[in-house]
Amino acid sequence: MDFDLPETAVAVRDGVAAVAAKYDHEYWSRCEEEHRFPTEAWQDLADGGWIGLCIPEEYGGGGAGMLELAVACETLAASGGTAGIFLYILTPGFGAMTLARHGTEEQKQQILPGVATGETQFCMALTEPDAGSNAIEITTSGRVDGDELVIKGQKVWISGVENARWMLVVARTTPADEAQDKLGSRTGGFTLALVDVPEALAAGTLEYAPIPKLGGNVVTSSQVYFDDVRVPLSNVIGAVDEGFPVLWDVLNPERILAAAGGVGGAEVALRLAAEYAREREVFGRPIGANQGVQFPLAQLKAKTELARLMTYKAAWLFDQGRPCGNETNVAKLTGAQVAWEAADRAFQTFGGMAYSKEYPIERLFRDARIGKNIPVAEELILAHIGTQMLKLPRSY
Repeated sequence: MDFDLPETAVAVRDGVAAVAAKYDHEYWSRCEEEHRFPTEAWQDLADGGWIGLCIPEEYGGGGAGMLELAVACETLAASGGTAGIFLYILTPGFGAMTLARHGTEEQKQQILPGVATGETQFCMALTEPDAGSNAIEITTSGRVDGDELVIKGQKVWISGVENARWMLVVARTTPADEAQDKLGSRTGGFTLALVDVPEALAAGTLEYAPIPKLGGNVVTSSQVYFDDVRVPLSNVIGAVDEGFPVLWDVLNPERILAAAGGVGGAEVALRLAAEYAREREVFGRPIGANQGVQFPLAQLKAKTELARLMTYKAAWLFDQGRPCGNETNVAKLTGAQVAWEAADRAFQTFGGMAYSKEYPIERLFRDARIGKNIPVAEELILAHIGTQMLKLPRSY
């Protein structure tokens, strides 16, 4: 696609594409089969400066913004590394972006240089068994004890714990039923803190158990248990009880990067489907000459371009410090939908061969499906669009 991206974003697209070209579909499928983190691709991206993009230059990063990060994530996914979007969501998104915008000087100096080199990875712990998108209901608690925060509770579907040095944990330091009276709002009482994962594991206060899952196995997703994990108050992001605005500033980048990954996933699915449709002959002509094959692919190409534009718009607004919640949600919705629809249509285009692991279609198919559920279910996005953009009554 020809698009007047800033020169910085074009450089990112070209640079990430050059690295990604070294890692073919067979590589990503092998990592998936072996449930193995793509260490080689990760380090190559880090060495090129493509992991530390949004880290300020004084801490070893590229000093770029959300738009460049989204382009990098999209480009990696479009190369075939669709599960590789976790590489951008977990560490540059949850870690680098959060610290660059909200961390203390001490936190930045301590952590960001390691992220820029690829040595340091992140994960984030928000979702609980009884509180996912309804984050206000989380019950994992944080209790201030002297100069420490003591965290107790359980999280679920936490990806990347096995590789993470740091975990960004969201805890309730004031219970929801008390927050309204004490703090003036039920969104008060949240605290975000950095847990040193190896240290907590060694102390026996943190445990995790991987969850067997359908796809995205280049990182594990785990149940995580906090049994009085002690965190220095100097590791709090923002202030105790005042983490909700920071949380939203974490979730918007997550949704933008998920949208970008969806756009890239749609692009690679359509590219493979078009190549196959040009080459596969039935009844004496390529199947791509049949409008029943061609038109659905063409329709999805149009949808992909529109999802890309909305993703770039959301990222640009975020970089400008302007409200972007509506655009972020629309981008995530359309990016996830077109990724799934494109993977499904590629599956149909390949016919029975799509079921074979000779082709990457089955992997793209599995990777695409989860985007309709995470990082937020599309039903809740539709509810947001209905109530916030169309001003319709709430249904919940």
